[in-house]
Amino acid sequence: MVMSLFHGTVGFYRQFRPDIPAEVADVLDAAAPAGSPRRLLDIGTGTGLVVEALRGRFDDILAIDPDPEMLSAAESALRPRLPADAQLRLHEARAEEFTPPPEWQADLVTICRTFHWLDQDSVLTRLHAQVSPEGAVAILADKSFWVASNDWELAVRAVIEDFLGEQRRAGEGAFQEQRRPDLQVLRDSPFNQVEEHTVPVSRTWTANSILGYLHSTSFAEPELFGDRLSEFDSAVRTALASYSDTDTFIEDNEFLIHIGRRGQA
Repeated sequence: MVMSLFHGTVGFYRQFRPDIPAEVADVLDAAAPAGSPRRLLDIGTGTGLVVEALRGRFDDILAIDPDPEMLSAAESALRPRLPADAQLRLHEARAEEFTPPPEWQADLVTICRTFHWLDQDSVLTRLHAQVSPEGAVAILADKSFWVASNDWELAVRAVIEDFLGEQRRAGEGAFQEQRRPDLQVLRDSPFNQVEEHTVPVSRTWTANSILGYLHSTSFAEPELFGDRLSEFDSAVRTALASYSDTDTFIEDNEFLIHIGRRGQA
């Protein structure tokens, strides 16, 4: 289950996972039809970063995640920031099993940084009945440190591999690469009219925020290191020190967004 992959990471996740940029929120907002109420279904909401980025743009929000600790953090973060008239319902559920209330259909479904964990075909088939006729499904993600190309990120990955092995971890197991790109998965689904957007992102990190981010991931969560966690943290700091005298690390990244709508079968 996804919950086991991220168990114990919620504090790091909320504090150190990068926010969803305003430019990405604009693309998502434009994908949904106008009208009132506007309904959003956020799958794999985690600590609610997508809902937070879209606050004020949707009136009726369902956010689901299988991890109760993540949902508790989302509740605390989101409730005070949403407009008073916005309806927010958080559900502990897997996307493969979730069914919204009767007659409820989403104008936009967002699946951010989590599509690779899902039974993709099954979820998209279920969404066929859960999305309004003019609605859309948006699959989006930026690149994790594991697949990054900046020199300092490659050095961090080398440290992870020294401690945990060259194969990317997914909690206690191994990460399974997708056989089909997101674009093709959507084209093979009911939402087969697909548009692609790329939003460049530049971020500034410190050694502390890099370690916080790493410990929010399934490939470097604290439990994987056991009693070597402090040793790992020190090794990452040492590796990073070779790339900056000011504890400043610039990351060039991008969000890739695929938006699918119903088309011809």
